[in-house]
Amino acid sequence: MADGCGCTGIRKCLLCEENKKSNNMFADKRSKKTEKYEFCILCGETFLVGQECLHRKGIDDVNVKLKGITVIQNFINEIEEETIVADIEKTVWKPSQSGRRKQDFGPQVNFKKRKLKLNNFTGLPQFSKVLVERMWRTVPLLSDFQPVELCNLEYTPDRGSSIDPHFDDFWVWGERLVTMNLLSDSSLTFSVSGDTSNIEVSVPMPRRSLIIVQGPARYKWKHAIKRQDILSRRIAVTLRELAQDFCEGGKSYTVGYELIKTALSFQGESVQVSINKECEG
Repeated sequence: MADGCGCTGIRKCLLCEENKKSNNMFADKRSKKTEKYEFCILCGETFLVGQECLHRKGIDDVNVKLKGITVIQNFINEIEEETIVADIEKTVWKPSQSGRRKQDFGPQVNFKKRKLKLNNFTGLPQFSKVLVERMWRTVPLLSDFQPVELCNLEYTPDRGSSIDPHFDDFWVWGERLVTMNLLSDSSLTFSVSGDTSNIEVSVPMPRRSLIIVQGPARYKWKHAIKRQDILSRRIAVTLRELAQDFCEGGKSYTVGYELIKTALSFQGESVQVSINKECEG
């Protein structure tokens, strides 16, 4: 691992590529053809890269559908963005995988053992209260959204920041993934593998927009941030809700209830800060 780099395994950033690892390690070994589309955030249809969306003409000749994506432009204004970023910067950033830095506000999760550690979780950060309340009040899809985890991820072009195609865990995280995009425009790439080809759909994320991922986009399509889509510094504020097992009637409802109560106190410090205080104590 290069200095200032959080990459492990096959993950990479510009820092570890330049310092320790051969580019041959990261050669693209896919043999399938990739069909590339773009997503129109105005009508929700896809269109081939290099063309334009045909929704204004009432034509639908593309058979690739990406369902479960909602992009709300200008969810916050410029002054609010400046205030939120200033609040975020008060917390120490920790190096993460693939050239990212992160701040975690949520329970520590052991995905392999399917266990949650709650003792260092003190709630969502205070700045997120106004955002969550605005979601409840103005976005019908989120009127009952109860986030228990908030993760800030910083992407910069000088580190080659990215995130590989992946599914967010299904055991602990629920139906809706919600991300607010700060500081720069970017794109979220969804992909699915077919018998003979891979399909990619690029979803624009304008600066200060809110993107909601649910349904097929959550459970059937992997999502990623490509290195080439980070043109300047970007901060992603992602909120996650609990899976059904942790909700009322589920086998882990008692744990879920405590998590929600703690999260929505909006008095939290990052997990890293809480752990440091515990160690110092």
